[in-house]
Amino acid sequence: MGWQQRTALLLDDDQLQKLQNAHVLIIGLGGVGGYAVEQVARAGVGKITLVDGDVVEQSNRNRQLAALVSTDNQPKAQVLGNRVKDINPDVDLTIKEIFLDESNIDTLLDESTYDFVIECIDTLTPKVFVIKGCVDRKLKFVSAMGAGGRLDPSQAQMADISETYNCFFSRKVRKRLRQEFKINKGVRVVFSPEDIDKSKVHDTSKDAGGKFKRSVIGTISFMPAVFGLYCGAEAVRGIIGLKK
Repeated sequence: MGWQQRTALLLDDDQLQKLQNAHVLIIGLGGVGGYAVEQVARAGVGKITLVDGDVVEQSNRNRQLAALVSTDNQPKAQVLGNRVKDINPDVDLTIKEIFLDESNIDTLLDESTYDFVIECIDTLTPKVFVIKGCVDRKLKFVSAMGAGGRLDPSQAQMADISETYNCFFSRKVRKRLRQEFKINKGVRVVFSPEDIDKSKVHDTSKDAGGKFKRSVIGTISFMPAVFGLYCGAEAVRGIIGLKK
């Protein structure tokens, strides 16, 4: 089994083959998404599509797997794609250096058959449209809520979005899904109910031009990683048929 020999001690041949045959789409390759990519690649998923139009910035280095001094200003999708290939040279890898919006989400979701989608976008509108697209197509998927402003990894958890609480970002996503698409449940998310210090949220709406995030919140190294591990585990467990 080579590099997968330890995985083969845990999973049976059928489960290993399911991973090898699976196609996982990962959207958003920042603090959460980068760690989700790592787990999917190391689990032996045979086909991976990475989607993100952003480049590595110095401010990413405190929490993002792609962010190193040597990767400043490089596309995150390319950096993580190189890492995936270094883990598993045989992986069937597709890299898309694009930002998603209402005009291209359907095209992305329809252009291939995905066994699992990991959605880690931190901007509200494309996030809810990706979730809607996955629900409409009955795709297996997981969506990451807000990891920022939190310091207690033990409070991170998986839940249906209808069961989330004390998470401002989850509340905004729930509201948009309910009001615009009549989606009230059936969306698996990773979230944390940990209280956050609102003074750590900084308004950037004047600089955003309406396109990107309207606020920036403080983050620490390990919280996005924990969320990413949950997302990766959800994908792997879903592919091999383990119950939630």
